[in-house]
Amino acid sequence: MGRRGWQDLADFLTFPLRALLLIEDDGWGLTALRSERLAYVAREVQGYCLDVGCGKHNRFVREFLGGRGKGIDIFPYEGLAPEDLVDDLTRFPFPDRTFATVTFIANLNHVPRPQRDAELSEAFRCLSPGGNIVVTMGNPAAEIAAHLLVRFYDRFLHTRYDVDGMRGMSDSEAYYLGDQEIVARLRLAGFRDIRKTFFATQWGLNHLFVGWKA
Repeated sequence: MGRRGWQDLADFLTFPLRALLLIEDDGWGLTALRSERLAYVAREVQGYCLDVGCGKHNRFVREFLGGRGKGIDIFPYEGLAPEDLVDDLTRFPFPDRTFATVTFIANLNHVPRPQRDAELSEAFRCLSPGGNIVVTMGNPAAEIAAHLLVRFYDRFLHTRYDVDGMRGMSDSEAYYLGDQEIVARLRLAGFRDIRKTFFATQWGLNHLFVGWKA
């Protein structure tokens, strides 16, 4: 077993501990859950990438893609430059066929319900033919537990984990989206050959979908 194999085994065995402690940074021989999720997504990226809802510091593009892409968000999270911010995520400021991959990492559920189809249609428009979309989503029970846990930490331990609470969740957002809804919306946007992949090191409680533009 190589170094990656041993790391995956350690991460698999310690998944409950890593989840409960909300480890944000890799250390002590363990991988943070967010780093792990970004690594799974990075394996699916096939070229210049648009990361929609990039969050703090545009981390996915900067650290996991080596700058080969563009991160955008509607909220001015810490570490984002003015050029990373857009006014309307249903109208991406990019020409057709700009990107080889578009990613929605743990955030499609936070797109307001009336805007989800428009946003996925924009992702389709911005992709080159043969390009792919990657959407991650946790198991419903895991997503609800995670949101409750970060609220507990922020309230009683005075941390700042709850970024959704910080920016304010609207009534049209959700803690999670079911698989059927994600697949249906991807197909409506025009994506084909959609497949689902579980995150083995997170006990299958997190997963991603990949769809393709013909």
